[in-house]
Amino acid sequence: MLSQQTTIELAGYQGPGSILSASLSLLAESLNSCQLFGPVSTTLDVTAQGETAGHLFKSVNTGTRHLCYVASGYLTTLAPDLAVLDLPFTVAERTRALAALDQTAGQVLSRAVAQHSGYRVLGFWDNGFRHISNAVRPLRQPADCRGLKIRTLDSAIYRESLNALGFQAVTTDVSDLMRVIRSGDVQAQENPLTNYSNFKINEHHPYLSLTSHFFGVLLLICNEPWFRTLSEPQQQALQKAATQATQEQRALAAQQDTVL
Repeated sequence: MLSQQTTIELAGYQGPGSILSASLSLLAESLNSCQLFGPVSTTLDVTAQGETAGHLFKSVNTGTRHLCYVASGYLTTLAPDLAVLDLPFTVAERTRALAALDQTAGQVLSRAVAQHSGYRVLGFWDNGFRHISNAVRPLRQPADCRGLKIRTLDSAIYRESLNALGFQAVTTDVSDLMRVIRSGDVQAQENPLTNYSNFKINEHHPYLSLTSHFFGVLLLICNEPWFRTLSEPQQQALQKAATQATQEQRALAAQQDTVL
């Protein structure tokens, strides 16, 4: 059984204005209030401390930290089955996609993640439909994409899909996103609307194309060996808090898309 004096470490990779940070904070509050754990340490944005998002994911995989969220595309090299979440232009309605993840599809993918990593999936978060912005011109047809270097996350399917549209897709960690945009190293990027606003990408990219080319899914994950050290009441409390945070995160994500 985990000592009640043990600190639980949660972390994310976006700033305080992000709906992901808000949801992580809600999760921390729930864990603190259930009084089954020791202090809950929350780092909302590891990149503000000079750490990469990639290092954050690895720290949870190895057990250095206990819990974080991660875009599914980052984990396809570990669990190839997750690539089904990254097929372009396949999701038209978010509620149907999320409902599937709450049932059999999510169970299958959770098992695949556990089989190939040290992660346990606690929930599937809504990272919104992804769209394309750029600093050069309006994008009205695939020919307009040619010659533009576009930043995307580290996913082979993301790169291949964007290259097929005519872009030159390159990968950077999220900690390097704004540097490559400001410097002009890339002329375009793709992200959900909440990130377009939260990172102030609009200050550099006046052209926004509502492509909805991917529906982004985030996995809320914890370290599986650590989870097994918890008592049954602690495991149940953690899963209950994660489920509640997942519901609240999805509501925030849907609301954000109607505001922006």
